[in-house]
Amino acid sequence: MNSAAPFTAPAAICARSEALAALCQRDPLTKAAAVRALYEAVLDGRAACLPATALDEPPGLPGRPVRPELVEPRKLGRRSMQSPEGRAVLLHALAHIEFNAINLALDAVWRFANMPVVFYTDWLKVAAEEAHHFSLLIARLAEFGHAYGDFPAHDGLWDMCERTRGDVLARMALVPRTLEARGLDASPPIRARLQQAGDHASAAILDVILRDEIGHVLIGNRWFRHLCEEGALDPHTTYTRLADQYHAPKLRGPFNFEARRDAGFDEAELAALAGLDASAPAAN
Repeated sequence: MNSAAPFTAPAAICARSEALAALCQRDPLTKAAAVRALYEAVLDGRAACLPATALDEPPGLPGRPVRPELVEPRKLGRRSMQSPEGRAVLLHALAHIEFNAINLALDAVWRFANMPVVFYTDWLKVAAEEAHHFSLLIARLAEFGHAYGDFPAHDGLWDMCERTRGDVLARMALVPRTLEARGLDASPPIRARLQQAGDHASAAILDVILRDEIGHVLIGNRWFRHLCEEGALDPHTTYTRLADQYHAPKLRGPFNFEARRDAGFDEAELAALAGLDASAPAAN
């Protein structure tokens, strides 16, 4: 008689705990590689998102390198993009935004329990794409003779992450739909200035980032509206209330109405933005 124990399939890796481990990782390149590998593991079934798993928060989040030095935004000087040094400063600022965006997406994955499984796979996808953007930017930065950490940066994105740590609805409202959506507005003029300076390689990276960021903001819009519907909340008045409660930055134009429409903002929201944008005759 065969007394061997029955075969038991190995348990899948807990993707949410692995996301927390990646968030703790201090080395940017290691973090980016870990995130992309984790998303691939989820896609092929080697890792699973376990919504009910409660995870304890370790100290010192997020993991990040000693440099860049973090300063107040007003202390960051502006330089002309006509010079290589000025473009290097810009690329560094964009890389810092993308590094923070990796951390923001990872934080959503591990922190908010009992969400639908697709919530976690959505934000792991975002984290993996932000890691790709970061890799593109630091590779281009290296061509200017610089590395991530060579210039100071600010911490505004993570600050909002901290403020919304206890409220998934506020996180969806104020990180992807507010802070990241500002990137949709900022990208075209930055790209135009890079093209004007003859830096077509950097401008091409902006094209990749804008394309993917539309999808990221769309994910945020979808989950914000899902949570509003689940709580029988009006999304427009709820957004206004949360923006006031958590002291979100005031929105200023010009706005990229086409990208915002593609990213899931409705016509009422776009019309309200048009009212804030003196340079925009209409939201179409």
